Amino acid sequence: MRLAVAQIISSADPAGNLELIREYATRAKAAGAELVVFPEAAMRAFGNTLADIAEPLDGPWATAVRGIAKELGIAVVAGMFTPGEGGRVRNTLLVTGPGIDTSYDKIHLFDAFGFAESDSVDAGTSPVTFEVNGTVMGLATCYDVRFPALFTANARAGAQINIVCASWGAGEGKADQWDLLVRARAVDSTTFVVACGQGDPASIGLPSAGSAPTGIGHSAVVSPLGSPLVTLGREPELALVDIDPGAITEIRGKLPVLANARSF
Repeated sequence: MRLAVAQIISSADPAGNLELIREYATRAKAAGAELVVFPEAAMRAFGNTLADIAEPLDGPWATAVRGIAKELGIAVVAGMFTPGEGGRVRNTLLVTGPGIDTSYDKIHLFDAFGFAESDSVDAGTSPVTFEVNGTVMGLATCYDVRFPALFTANARAGAQINIVCASWGAGEGKADQWDLLVRARAVDSTTFVVACGQGDPASIGLPSAGSAPTGIGHSAVVSPLGSPLVTLGREPELALVDIDPGAITEIRGKLPVLANARSF
């Protein structure tokens, strides 16, 4: 199947970001993609207030994304914010397209490197998988990539592809960690990993948003044996990749880490 990775740089404006989704999804469909993946915080970039734009999954922003997916006949994964408990929001991935309507709330919150996502975000509790034309995919968001159990749980639920949507924070060694973690999660779970991050705002001359994790780019698609199939730079870009989910059976026969794993 052909997948598209839409490494956008979202702004504070949900309406403007919706137009980015339309533009990149249209380009992905024209290139033959069955699915286009957008990053975390596609609805509004971090470094801006979130509670004032959070809306339920049947609200106008999500409904508009559904309309784009339906109009184009393509599956879309995009990061948004939905209402949570205690005035907080949930960091949500919306998944929509022909015969698909689901969502995932980020489980592991980024309380690290001096940033406290849990101050404003309410954690999700359950892994989520979905299917596109017979291929099962699991979902993860940014900091989730540091936790192998989520990826193996998705694989045990049938996932052949794990999708990671991110707005990765900048800092010393962070790009190296992103590359390492994305490749490790592919090998841990023997799945393809499609890792879509926000582009780096500095790459198009935008000012820093302080300590907010606004993205560094470096989106990638990685094989189940950890080999990069696609790697992007810092700038906004649409990348396309053809993946053969049927290869998973052969790879797991050679590297049966899921079958060999033991609990302690």
